[in-house]
Amino acid sequence: MAFSSIAVTSAAYAQRSVSIIRDAEIEALVRDYTTPILRAAGLSRSGIEIVIVNDRSFNAFVDGRRIFVNAGALMTSETPNEIIGVLAHETGHLAGGHQERLRGQLARAQTMAIVASLLGMGAVAAAAATNSDGLGKAGMGMAAGGPEMARRSILGYQRGEEVTADRMAVSYLEATGQSAQGMLKTFSRFQSALALAGTRVDPYQVSHPMPRERIANLETLAKKSPHFDRRDPPALQLRHDLMRAKIAVHMQGAQAAARMMRNPDPLVSQYMTALSAYTNGNPRDAVTRAQALAKKQPQNAYFHELLGDSYLKANMASEAANAYKKAMQLDKSNSGLIRVSYGRALLATGNPGNVKAATRILREGLDKDPGNITGYRFLAQAYGQMGEIGEAELATAEGHYHGGNLLEARIFAARAQTRLVKGSPSWIRAQDIINQKKRN
Repeated sequence: MAFSSIAVTSAAYAQRSVSIIRDAEIEALVRDYTTPILRAAGLSRSGIEIVIVNDRSFNAFVDGRRIFVNAGALMTSETPNEIIGVLAHETGHLAGGHQERLRGQLARAQTMAIVASLLGMGAVAAAAATNSDGLGKAGMGMAAGGPEMARRSILGYQRGEEVTADRMAVSYLEATGQSAQGMLKTFSRFQSALALAGTRVDPYQVSHPMPRERIANLETLAKKSPHFDRRDPPALQLRHDLMRAKIAVHMQGAQAAARMMRNPDPLVSQYMTALSAYTNGNPRDAVTRAQALAKKQPQNAYFHELLGDSYLKANMASEAANAYKKAMQLDKSNSGLIRVSYGRALLATGNPGNVKAATRILREGLDKDPGNITGYRFLAQAYGQMGEIGEAELATAEGHYHGGNLLEARIFAARAQTRLVKGSPSWIRAQDIINQKKRN
């Protein structure tokens, strides 16, 4: 699957109704951006996951041990350095434990609001006892103002944490030999957007410092770095542009993508045309264009992946399987997504001799990427064709489980157990799903 936007790929996202994007090329590039930053922050062994959100706005945020970055932020950033700055900022939030501290601050603010309300109501009671109209009005004001005081306290606290994360980001960029210029450009973009909108913003009513303030806080620090004028390597810039083109074609269409890219590298233009043919054009035309890309860059795993996608769309399953196999061999990120595509294509050939291999490949892909719901459907199909109905039922249960549908997962796990050997690893896994409680 060259690029898929799916509503949910795991229960963790299902409960938040987050629509995410899965794509081997995009995920590999963002991981390459993030890995040095996480290492500099001391988080390289913390199992931090990067999630691409299907949203056109420029935003990123953290939740638990995940960094969520909007596709719009990846698409809008003109250089790798810009998005690396964003990822460094979010890493600062994780390294600083800002989420846990914010929860503590929220609890304190709630207490402050309650105390203010109680004091206010006490003053109202005292006013009633003494027949003091002025004291009563003051008490009512205290009671009403408690929640507002708490809200302003939280916003002020969040602004402080944003400043801290900005400074931590600069330190990570410095440690990895990268420039903070991209961060400044991002804040300048935010400032321009505010100016164009003509919106008047009360700086005390927002959770982030104003862009102008953030630039002022960081500019001197950033310019002191010997890496400030360092540019992204051309090969990395090309990968970034290819990623931007892919997102833009899928989210906005080929014409909008061409306007956004502004005189791109010829290879990027060729990629956009091939992607457009794949998403909206003739599948045979898509095959021809993807073949030309793979011929121009034979070591590019994702051009071969697009060729596999195009073959599959043109109902040429054997050719698709060969293209996916080549992509899998070339893919340095070892993506489970490409493996699942390869296994799917093997099944689509309709050749009984390919089913066992497809099952193995699909299993490997899902071991690397357990949250790939679609992959479990193909795995269930493969086991079904092999006559292993218990394993097929278990694969279906796994798909429901990782999709957050615990009731259906338990039903299929129970069905699987009736056909599995009691005490076997698969039977035990089915029991684990049956016993699983609803996840927060």
